[in-house]
Amino acid sequence: MFEHIVKTSSSDEMINITSLVRQDVQKSGITDGIAVVFVPHTTAGVTINENADPDVVYDLLGILRRAFPESGSYRHMEGNSHAHARATVVGSSCTVIIENGQLKLGTWQGIYFCEFDGPRTRKVYVKLIQG
Repeated sequence: MFEHIVKTSSSDEMINITSLVRQDVQKSGITDGIAVVFVPHTTAGVTINENADPDVVYDLLGILRRAFPESGSYRHMEGNSHAHARATVVGSSCTVIIENGQLKLGTWQGIYFCEFDGPRTRKVYVKLIQG
């Protein structure tokens, strides 16, 4: 298993971590199998989405801000219920097929770490399983 530290710089952001996962696959020597990317945090997540146009990330963050605003009639005392809700919707893991030693992502796809309660120092785990 590989562990990565991701340092975020704002309250919410999406950071492309595809290159980190690709490096893990290369280091492992696995040619066929799966890569599981997992974020062990309740106010952060991971997703696969378009990596060609940065406006997609901008739009996605805007949609999540409107759907789960920072202020509301939340009862959670820490004041970050919006971040928990965003992380729940995005999810804490994703799985990518490894074929011929490469991640089997679509042409425009990238793997994104999603921060919803930053800035913070976070962890990302990558588990590679031979297929």
